[in-house]
Amino acid sequence: MQQKGERDMLAPQELEKSPLFRDITYEEYQRMLPCFQAVGRSYQTDELIYDFADAKRDDVGVIERGSAALIRIDEEGVSTVMEELGPGGVFGRNLAFAGSAGDSLEVVCRAPCEVVFIDYSHILRRCENACAYHSTLVQNMLRLMADKAQALSERIDVLSRRSIREKLLCCFRQLAGRAGGTSFTLPFSLSVLADYIAADRSAMMRELKRLREEGLVRSEGRRFTLL
Repeated sequence: MQQKGERDMLAPQELEKSPLFRDITYEEYQRMLPCFQAVGRSYQTDELIYDFADAKRDDVGVIERGSAALIRIDEEGVSTVMEELGPGGVFGRNLAFAGSAGDSLEVVCRAPCEVVFIDYSHILRRCENACAYHSTLVQNMLRLMADKAQALSERIDVLSRRSIREKLLCCFRQLAGRAGGTSFTLPFSLSVLADYIAADRSAMMRELKRLREEGLVRSEGRRFTLL
């Protein structure tokens, strides 16, 4: 019987879109889940998905559907969005960066999402059956981890800027670059953008207004264009 919070396996058409199971057939996918002790779970908006303080956790989570956020909470209770996680986003205690003493890290659901958890030791340990799809999954996991490192590098680039204006423009250039042009759609709300660049929302909105007035940025809703 399926426990509360657990979900069914991916459908064949969904598996084809999963970056974790890329180049793995549906039959292989069905066989490998018990081998990797994989468990899928569903979460609702604002629900806690993963607490890095839980020393018992030794699994790696991968977002399959929906979105979540990696959030740092400092000793004063101030929350900072460290990373936005969409399909293919990876998280886990074994992949986390060190924080300051007293800080906590959590993964919180942004929009209804489904996550597959895989035992970390089973990823590293060679399968007794030496199945080819084990190597394929490890390669896919390494690719996702490389993408995560790139995302964190981009975040550091944004946070290293001295002013809100510089942070905004740096973030916008990154998003435009991913979109392959000068226009892009903001992947999250303006409130989350303020958290992402570690700025007060009111101050950020004032700076956005100045950028528009100076003709550096044009926006309509969450659609932005660098001019």
